[in-house]
Amino acid sequence: MSLFSYLRETKIKPKEMSVRLRKRKNADGSTSLRLDIYNNGQRTIETLKHLKLVKGSSVMDRETNKQNLQQAESIRVTRAAELEANSYSMVSDAGKKTIIAVWMQSFVDGYPKKDKRNMQGALNRFKAYLLEIKKQGLVFGSLTPLHIEDFIDYLESNSTGEGANSYFSRFKKMIKQAYRQRLLKENVLDFVKRKVKGKAKKKDILTLIELKQLSSTPTESNEVKRAFLYSCVTGLRWCDVKSLKWESIDLNNNRLRIVQSKTENEVVVPLNEKALELLGTPKSGLVFTLPSANGANKTLKAWVKRAKIDKAITWHNARHSFGTNLVFNQVDVLTTSKLLGHKSMKHTQRYVDASIEMKQNATKAINF
Repeated sequence: MSLFSYLRETKIKPKEMSVRLRKRKNADGSTSLRLDIYNNGQRTIETLKHLKLVKGSSVMDRETNKQNLQQAESIRVTRAAELEANSYSMVSDAGKKTIIAVWMQSFVDGYPKKDKRNMQGALNRFKAYLLEIKKQGLVFGSLTPLHIEDFIDYLESNSTGEGANSYFSRFKKMIKQAYRQRLLKENVLDFVKRKVKGKAKKKDILTLIELKQLSSTPTESNEVKRAFLYSCVTGLRWCDVKSLKWESIDLNNNRLRIVQSKTENEVVVPLNEKALELLGTPKSGLVFTLPSANGANKTLKAWVKRAKIDKAITWHNARHSFGTNLVFNQVDVLTTSKLLGHKSMKHTQRYVDASIEMKQNATKAINF
């Protein structure tokens, strides 16, 4: 009698929660690894696409397979801990033994938001820190506030401008998620006394005179030109202008309404004559047909140079120019903050500081 028949006839139910690591041969000779997850009678298959066992018999191949199997087993343990935590609201021994870097990689692989690249960057730096202290296998059960404070020191030593702050904020997001999934008994971040000291790197601003100069200068891509200038008069980030659709444009009331990809905040921006002109003829679909971010910035760099503007300008400088020019032209800080979709007024303060510097530079022109 088969096991299935035995269970059916004796009416014994299989274990309600389990996570099993399975192997599957591929046509190319490699072996895929997957997890069979059983939860309350439902089966889910999770293929670990980034982990495969290679075909070969060399020492390097065997070592690669060994490492991939270890990572797969760690992920299996993590999934089992997640199931247990969700059912019993407790930290399991499996959670304590989960390798942090492996769990974080699994988290980033399934991360759905548009700052996924930045999340991976934060994880890469944490992996580099673990490599430096020779603790690549650090598990959640051994993670201490001192580890995190040392990681902050590492970030500050290997970052410029706001880099350390940006990476650490994303690292914290992963730690908080691990705590919510009961891989940590306590939120270790609550006991970290060290603060990130990284300050924002000063960014170049395009004045209204420079924007006019840029507008009158030809460039190899009219779409890049229109879109960049549109960002300068609306404050849109690259990710938002790249995906901007006509349905977000209210031509009856001359305004733009979008949900920002980065912050998920809704912003409404009135459109002035220049912004309406840059939109062109209404149609369906995307407003602008743009290349990749690297391609657009390459075109932008050549365009700025052709306009004889001696500043380091990337697409994000358009947003900073918008915010600074608003404050420079007497728009109050609260309104500026709302137009930019800031969650905190402290983010708007940088535009106030840049505006003050612009005014100071302007007075130098009448010095004698």
